[in-house]
Amino acid sequence: MGQLSRRSMLASTAAAAGGAALLSASPAAARPRSGPVAAPLGPGGHDPVTVRWLDGAAPQEVAGGTTWGVPWPRGAFSPEQGFALTTESGEAVPMQSWPIGWWPDGSVKWSAHAVSSQAPKSDSYRLAAGGETAPRSPLSVHRGRDRITVSTGVIDVEFGRAGDRVVTSIRRGRTVIAKDGRLVASRQDRPGADGAPVIKSEAFTGFVSGVTVEQDGPVRAVVKIDGKHRKGRRAWLPFVVRFYLYAGSDAIRVVHTFVFDGDEKKDFVNGLGVRFTVPLRGELHDRHIRLAGDGTGVLAEAVRGITGLRRDPGEAVRKAQYEGKKTPDTSTWDTRVTSRLQYIPAFGDYSLSQLNAHGFEINKRTGVGRSWIRVDGGRRARGLGYVGSPSGGLAFGMRNFWQLHPTELEISGAAGDEARATVWMWSPRANPMDLRFYHDGMGQDTFPEQLEGLEVTYEDYEPGFGSPYGVARTTELMFWALEATPTAERFSALAEANAAPPLLVSGPEHNHSTGVFGSWAPVDRSNPAKKELEDKLDFMHRYHLEQVDQRSWYGFWDYGDIMHSYDEDRHVWRYDVGGYAWDNSELSTDLWLWYHYLRTGDAKAFRFAEAMTRHTGEVDMYHIGKYQGLGTRHGVMHWGDSAKQVRISNAGYKRFHYFLTADERVGDLLHDLVDSDRSFLVLDPGRKVNGGNGEFDPDPKALLVGKTTDWGSLAMAWLTEWERGGKAIARTKLINGARSIAALPNGWAQGGKVTYNLADGTFTGPTEKLVSIGSLSSVFGLIEVMTELNDLIDDAEVKAQWVRFCRLYNATRDEQREASGSSWGNQNLRQAYSRATAYAAKHLGDERLAKRAWKELRTGHAGYPEDHPFTAERIEGPAVLNPVDEADLGTNASAQFGLAVMQCLALVGDEI
Repeated sequence: MGQLSRRSMLASTAAAAGGAALLSASPAAARPRSGPVAAPLGPGGHDPVTVRWLDGAAPQEVAGGTTWGVPWPRGAFSPEQGFALTTESGEAVPMQSWPIGWWPDGSVKWSAHAVSSQAPKSDSYRLAAGGETAPRSPLSVHRGRDRITVSTGVIDVEFGRAGDRVVTSIRRGRTVIAKDGRLVASRQDRPGADGAPVIKSEAFTGFVSGVTVEQDGPVRAVVKIDGKHRKGRRAWLPFVVRFYLYAGSDAIRVVHTFVFDGDEKKDFVNGLGVRFTVPLRGELHDRHIRLAGDGTGVLAEAVRGITGLRRDPGEAVRKAQYEGKKTPDTSTWDTRVTSRLQYIPAFGDYSLSQLNAHGFEINKRTGVGRSWIRVDGGRRARGLGYVGSPSGGLAFGMRNFWQLHPTELEISGAAGDEARATVWMWSPRANPMDLRFYHDGMGQDTFPEQLEGLEVTYEDYEPGFGSPYGVARTTELMFWALEATPTAERFSALAEANAAPPLLVSGPEHNHSTGVFGSWAPVDRSNPAKKELEDKLDFMHRYHLEQVDQRSWYGFWDYGDIMHSYDEDRHVWRYDVGGYAWDNSELSTDLWLWYHYLRTGDAKAFRFAEAMTRHTGEVDMYHIGKYQGLGTRHGVMHWGDSAKQVRISNAGYKRFHYFLTADERVGDLLHDLVDSDRSFLVLDPGRKVNGGNGEFDPDPKALLVGKTTDWGSLAMAWLTEWERGGKAIARTKLINGARSIAALPNGWAQGGKVTYNLADGTFTGPTEKLVSIGSLSSVFGLIEVMTELNDLIDDAEVKAQWVRFCRLYNATRDEQREASGSSWGNQNLRQAYSRATAYAAKHLGDERLAKRAWKELRTGHAGYPEDHPFTAERIEGPAVLNPVDEADLGTNASAQFGLAVMQCLALVGDEI
């Protein structure tokens, strides 16, 4: 399966680094701030662009609204350019637009656009330069001393500037639909599974420390709230929660992020949620409960049911209650029912718990201290509930509800004046989070012992490094303040919008034509050779996607990642074998998945890559603490390996999602990585392989930052910050780094002691030609970032030196000696580097190199040769626990093969 050599991987460990205090910047302003505009923009312009719904036809419901990004070619539009959106029939659509990325000349590279769920429905829209259409009732934001109020024209949402109520009220006209929105969490001091006789538990509430209005209409508003969960003197579990509201909509989208900052040996989180109080009006038989199940299923009940009784209140009464309408006046009922209403139990508490990916349970009870009654169950709930009456109520839900188990939707107190609706991102009915390291170290107390352990399990263990302190998780929630109990059909449509929020996108042809994201091109099956490769790409992507479900790679901390390597003997992925378990972005899996989406425009591909970005950007990297800004190498636990590296926290893996969706949380992550080079002041990346004695005294002017794997990851953060108009130092370090590396005698292959200056991003090294290069040098985004950088800056020396590197990696030893003074050794991953050869061929106009690139790809060194079988075999029980498809594919090889094929097709496709 194209496994990498142990030596190659060990060498890559030297790229590890530790964290420091990082940048916390506000979103980019309306025009770039880093670097001058090269020249006044010409007339520019661009033809109208078609945008369509990601999943196909226009959806029944939109989750409040939708926000998406569109790229533009260099020089097309100035930052002041307005945009107009129309339906297929020419009807104007109210829209809000703003730039989120710029070309070096100051023209718009990426624009973001937002429309409300009230926009005219159409399967596709026409986006063109022009004046925006304002909504009939523009959204407004009022900033008061103690609170901020957002009015959509349908609902008013009031946010507290301090205290424990994140949302003080949600009103629809004069009716309070919900109030006292709180963040809740709880912990226990022992895991519970170890047989502890006494377990202490305590509850915490989120307290607001800051509120920021990031956008204030006219179509879209974004309110960001920061704080921590508190009880008494303890404040922990910091959170960032964003609320999204759209003009004319009664929906609120919430993006909730929390960071674990506890002691994993003492703090076992056993509940994490968002809770609202819902005032209830009307009789108990006019209070409705709705819970979405699997497929289009809906559970429709009332707090006090009047169907199925021994005495019949009347068909009109029963029908009204079932449909969620106000029942006829009780004077019209059969008196044998109305005289005995007090004897019909009122079930005020409901729970839908999804404790695993394969089954949910619904239970209800009449109140605290009473037994729960099982209602029903199913496989995978869509994660939406409702409590209210014909005069209004709250729908509340969570995206990826079953994928991110253990989750729960809970309604309590609905038989009283006020109900509580809670979305549990971690259900209190589940076992608590147990984030402790999974083994005791097995005597690996010294570096030699740890290196021996690496030899057998591939796990880079070191005591104390497997800490979850600083990892995070982001969850998307939805709330609708409804004017009445929805019909079953509408509630099911809301559940679908909650589970898979509709998104507008521009197509592969337009995106490619703008020149964004480097070397790629839309799917091309124009001849048999290309078709064969396209079929392989499709099979490979589909196989890994389907493995997620077949292997049940779900769960709060796991969903979004996939496994690294396969165990043919057990017919399982090596989930329990050291460094072969979770992939954690190893060899740029994220890049492969995003480029696959760009080429195909496929909805499944988008959501696969999106889930990975949400995971790898939060769980696989540190957001606070000593490792801040670093990611963790692949392993049995996402944070378990001792190699903490910028190659895993790589901004290049996240920027696709940001520019395609304008997602503010991902934007935060990208900003936070700008200063991640400071992590090299904290942790010695080569502590296990350079023969050191454990002492570490770094010099900020001469840090041991790798010029390939390390610098490529840092460079992508700087490139993205420059694109977004952020800190000027990002552009400075990016260009200084590229130019100073190119000035070394052998550029990116230069050997000897090469050091990095933290202040300005420059490298210094020997003046004689020396060679030192590893096979992992360019497979963590270096090829991709240099492809983009060379198109952005006009520097002949940088480009020439990079083309030289690309030409020589897979060259003969004689060619390497002639150009660099010595052979580059027995390099691994030659198939992966076929795209480097293709890049050199393209820019040198060298047909011989182009043919060499295709030969390297087909030979398949450390990957998939031309005759590799892209087929799967079905394995049934009793050989396996569950039926699975098994193919001779490994994640690292798939990622690099995918990137190599896609870039070779884009660069030298005519020579195939």
